[in-house]
Amino acid sequence: MTDLLKQHCRRYTKDEPPMSAEAIAAIVGQVPGWSTDADHSSIAREFKFKNYYETMAFVNALAWIAHGEDHHPDIEVGYNRCRVRYTTHSIGGLSENDFICAARIDRLVSD
Repeated sequence: MTDLLKQHCRRYTKDEPPMSAEAIAAIVGQVPGWSTDADHSSIAREFKFKNYYETMAFVNALAWIAHGEDHHPDIEVGYNRCRVRYTTHSIGGLSENDFICAARIDRLVSD
């Protein structure tokens, strides 16, 4: 498996299939803390922060990554938390793009 941080998102066409459950199982370990939903169509992770300011700083940095990769998550924001969910809408499921962006977001909060 290649290093997700060295890759960039690409465009998928609606004719391309989403990742298989086996492919997802092989790559999800590279983004600890992220989990798939029951039908393996998305990955999500909740991030916790000390306060609203830190939460919003994270959201703004996440938005910068999303813009740069042209791959945008669903985001739920609260006072000291942010839930991020990725799926590749054009193919109706998960693609490598979702894991690339998850890895980039994890780098924002790594110690």
